[in-house]
Amino acid sequence: MSTKLCREGRASLLMKGSLRTDVLMAAVVDRVAGLRTNRRTSHAFVLDLPSYSKPLLMADCVVNIAPSLMDKRDIAQSAIDLAHIIGVRQPYVGVLSAVETVNPAIPGTVDAAALSKMAQRGQITGALVDGPLAFDVAISFEAAQIKGLATLSSERPDILVVPNLEAGNLLYKQFIYLGKGECAGIVLGTAAPIILTSRADSGKSRVASCALAALYADAMRGGSNILQ
Repeated sequence: MSTKLCREGRASLLMKGSLRTDVLMAAVVDRVAGLRTNRRTSHAFVLDLPSYSKPLLMADCVVNIAPSLMDKRDIAQSAIDLAHIIGVRQPYVGVLSAVETVNPAIPGTVDAAALSKMAQRGQITGALVDGPLAFDVAISFEAAQIKGLATLSSERPDILVVPNLEAGNLLYKQFIYLGKGECAGIVLGTAAPIILTSRADSGKSRVASCALAALYADAMRGGSNILQ
């Protein structure tokens, strides 16, 4: 019923209640009655970290387990679109892997290099996309200098794209539980944004996720091309 309301335009967003995540997402991605679009469904967090001077987005730590290159293209584009909505005009995207050199034995490095080239060729728009980047190089300009690596920006990233769900989920929980951060997160690439909170999320996180979804829904109503 909730997906039907969103599909018909009678509701602008969807929030997970007592349902299990897999039950909710099964209804969302249903090919007939769900909220699918041409964009791959993905999830993005916006993190507020005491040690970071600006909001940091991360994708995808929740929905896509082992995304393909073209899945990652959509994951990156959706996160970029979200960054624009919260006021980051030209986000710097760091595509993470274990190392900052391309190594066919580490598939994430190959995908990261391809995403960087895709941004140069206009297949990903609205951002600087750099990768592969090891986490230290992505997050610290000093580390990049020590390693002799020239990154596309001297600024720290606005968005981190992770190689797979396992890596992303581990990293985001370290930011929250060791880094004392707060986060807001929504599902993107659907006909309406979806607030997909965890039972362990704080009250601040839940409220911030609702606010983020409302901003995204407002952009959709305003005719934004965020699903193209």
